[in-house]
Amino acid sequence: MKKRLLCLALVFAMTATQAMPVAASSRKQELQTQKSQTQSKLSEAESQVSSLENKKNELMGQIDSTQQELVTIMTQIDMLKEEITDKEADIKQTQEDLKEAEADRDEQYDSMKKRIQYLYENGGTDSWAQILLESDSIADMLSKIENNGKMYDYDREALEKMKAVVQEVQDLENKLITEKAELEDSKKEQEDKQSTLETKMADLKASASDYESQIATVKAQAQEYKNLIAQQNAELQQIQKEEEAAAKAAEEARKQAAAQAASSSSSNSGSNGSSGTTSSGTTSAATGNTGNSSVSSSGGSTASSESSSSESTSSSADSSVSYDSATGSAVVAYASQFIGNPYVYGGNSLTNGIDCSGFTQQIFAHFGYSLPRTSDAQASSGVAVSWENHRAGDIIVYSGHVAILTGDGGIIHASNSAPYPQGGIKYTSNALYRSYIAIRRIVQ
Repeated sequence: MKKRLLCLALVFAMTATQAMPVAASSRKQELQTQKSQTQSKLSEAESQVSSLENKKNELMGQIDSTQQELVTIMTQIDMLKEEITDKEADIKQTQEDLKEAEADRDEQYDSMKKRIQYLYENGGTDSWAQILLESDSIADMLSKIENNGKMYDYDREALEKMKAVVQEVQDLENKLITEKAELEDSKKEQEDKQSTLETKMADLKASASDYESQIATVKAQAQEYKNLIAQQNAELQQIQKEEEAAAKAAEEARKQAAAQAASSSSSNSGSNGSSGTTSSGTTSAATGNTGNSSVSSSGGSTASSESSSSESTSSSADSSVSYDSATGSAVVAYASQFIGNPYVYGGNSLTNGIDCSGFTQQIFAHFGYSLPRTSDAQASSGVAVSWENHRAGDIIVYSGHVAILTGDGGIIHASNSAPYPQGGIKYTSNALYRSYIAIRRIVQ
């Protein structure tokens, strides 16, 4: 009877010590589930931060690239302003030269008129008779007649020369005015590019700022998840400590109950005077045999057969064009047929309107050569050559402008928005009407 009571006491003690671990286990499981969910949200937030930062970095790269392009454009605008100032000075000097030439012409004309007037007034219809009478000999007479003829010829020749000088200066003035107009048009084109780039820069910076705001928000959210996980970890550690304490208490209670049971059993057997049955508690330890099962993994030999195709496919933009037959003179000949067509900034039509870099791009595309779209980028295409070694079909790049050299010192280019021949696609006889940046050979 006493032994049965001791067994009941042992069971009661073990049940009491296990009551708290059961509740803690339930809470632990709940916390682990919540922690898993929080970690998933944290991973998602960190992935979002990484994605936003990549997009921001990409934007910053675009901002840097745009800023460099903007600096280049602004430098070209400054160069064009200097060239326009120089051209205005040339025009002013030419206008002064024109006035001087016109004054010389008028003076020569007045002198000639006065000499003619003097001859007619003093000689009149009797001039030839007067020469005849005043001459000492036939040779003297012929000499005087010859001198009069020479005077007439001299006056007429001098007047023609003066007219030619005036015309030459007028032509130079018109040429300088046209060149100035082209420079101003290039400057306007570069200023439009500057405005576009500045707008693009502002948009990129606004987008980058928006990404920074998003990144800050998501980082703050991620930090909240980290804080929550830290709290959950702390609570799990507390539960772990409570479980270990409860297990230790249960073990102590079990040992005490076992000791009391052994003591009671010993006193009972002594009182009965019986050396009979000795109860020995056997503890069976379950030993988990881990069989060393050798797993042989045989990497199955995979027969791989490599097949190589000997066919090579070549594609061309225009099957009617023989790229090998492209020459500089062919490029010039092809470009010449579009002279007279209009200039349109940003245009891409050789017939309905195109700008300078679009013109060179499409002319060379006809022969199978790919050029960038802007004159700045085309300055790095092909191979650099000097002015002394240039030939027909080379391109010459100015600040904000590009043209095709014709080989005779001239260029074909999409000039400006003025009507042809002042603007449009046209031929200009002097390729060095302004300073150039580079000469590039596309067709080797």
